[in-house]
Amino acid sequence: MKYVDEFRDGDLAKNIAANIAGEAHAGRAYRLMEFCGGHTHAISRYGLADLLPPNVRMIHGPGCPVCVLPIGRIDQAIRLAREQDVILCTYADTVRVPASANLSLMRAKAGGADVRMIYSTQDALKIARDNPQREVVFLAIGFETTTPPTAVAIRQAAAEGLKNFSILCDHVLTPAAMHAILAVEGGVALDGFVGPAHVSTVIGSKPYEPFADDYHKPVVIAGFEPLDVMQAILMLVRQVNDGRAAVENEFTRAVTREGNLKAQELVAEVFELRDAFEWRGLGSVPHSALKLRPQFAAFDAEQKFKVDYVAVPDNKACECAAILRGQKRPQECKIFGTVCTPENPVGSCMVSSEGACAAHYSYGRFRETA
Repeated sequence: MKYVDEFRDGDLAKNIAANIAGEAHAGRAYRLMEFCGGHTHAISRYGLADLLPPNVRMIHGPGCPVCVLPIGRIDQAIRLAREQDVILCTYADTVRVPASANLSLMRAKAGGADVRMIYSTQDALKIARDNPQREVVFLAIGFETTTPPTAVAIRQAAAEGLKNFSILCDHVLTPAAMHAILAVEGGVALDGFVGPAHVSTVIGSKPYEPFADDYHKPVVIAGFEPLDVMQAILMLVRQVNDGRAAVENEFTRAVTREGNLKAQELVAEVFELRDAFEWRGLGSVPHSALKLRPQFAAFDAEQKFKVDYVAVPDNKACECAAILRGQKRPQECKIFGTVCTPENPVGSCMVSSEGACAAHYSYGRFRETA
């Protein structure tokens, strides 16, 4: 398949690995964070860490939209579904995220709440059209990749006068999270970032330039195929060796500096910045999430149903927060792979298909470490 098969060539991967090994200076460490959960899974699935020299270490970041949702946000959705008798629609991974009182959206559904898994915002709109007597709330989560479809849904609902449709908005922003990672006191030391792929197709490479200019941290945007990731690592090693800090784009087949201007205009029309938003692992991060603009307030479920957000501490046994900050690896959590598994997740990092714990468990990487 074009743009897939040629990016999974094992011989080429070994060649890039040889270049990384030859160019990485033996006397120094290279600490590189792959921000996006899609890259984390590619690294685990294809065994890319095994191809790297010991002094080149990949560190997992918070780029998993389900993982970074704090417990209080899931609680908020559960309260809506159980107490307001709404039809709550959301993407599949979200329904299994553990919440307070041993609940999850899936368990709330088993207890009688009308929770429905959907594949797109259009599914939620159809449910609202088909059930005019019921209130339909879409739990809108995700980074910049999934925000434009939500904006389209809001515009459609407004145009159609679909008054029984609203969203619980939990859309978050990538650059703000990267700033927070670098600003954490006593946080993980980093030499550079492998920048997100899909997010960057929307926002472009320009928003990463402050990380190079202000923090002197190189960023290389990479696709999700194994050769994409390996080439990005080589490009970062070369920047570190040269003492450079620039934003480079390995994923040129999909990402430009400006990004998708039409998608950005849609988002800007419908959404505005929140003053602050709580992230799992990062705490309250200023200007890191979106809310609906006042002209679309009729579609804001938080206002419509007066459902407030209440912060809830994480499970004390779970190390998801430290993993999302890059301070711990999944196998350093005491309950990883024993009490906490994909079948019985204790933390959100074990739930999502983009979670670091799920990646390590699914591809057996923790067994090698053990």
